[in-house]
Amino acid sequence: MSTDVKKKIVIAVCGASGSIYAKLLLDKLAQLNEQVKDVAVVMSDNAKDIWKFELDNETYADYPFKFYAKNDFMAPFASGSAKYDTMVIIPCSMGVLGRIAGGISDDLITRSADVILKERRRLILVPRDMPFSLIHIRNMQTITEAGGIICPAIPSYYSKPQTIEDLAMTVVNRVIDLIGLENETYRWSE
Repeated sequence: MSTDVKKKIVIAVCGASGSIYAKLLLDKLAQLNEQVKDVAVVMSDNAKDIWKFELDNETYADYPFKFYAKNDFMAPFASGSAKYDTMVIIPCSMGVLGRIAGGISDDLITRSADVILKERRRLILVPRDMPFSLIHIRNMQTITEAGGIICPAIPSYYSKPQTIEDLAMTVVNRVIDLIGLENETYRWSE
């Protein structure tokens, strides 16, 4: 993986359960700042509530990244001209996934995902809901055919995680790989 060019990344956090994934990804991006030019963050109102409920804090406001309101269509990544490389929606609710699949840009998250897809850049969705209905599967198929990557929050166990954070980090490390950042992590058979 080449990291000669620093990445411009949008992180969107939806109101699905799984705030730990968003927190760990933001933590990791702060650590990998030498590979990142810009991290822009947008959170739904539900995402903030779920973060506070699941993690017992509001530390999402403490990151050194620029945060945008969910209806701020003046955000640079609402247009392809800003040249953001990657967008990660973590966790991604099935409602947001469905709106993206349907081409419905009713807030900054869905508008930015639409921009990323139309510009043929990398869109990574991390759905946490389960089980999947046929509607969910078809929406995931539509996004995949449009160039998006569906990376369900399904942890791996071969690294023998010892804590909930270790377990959740198996998903986040996979997302970091999909973004294209260099990252030291457990690799199978290495």
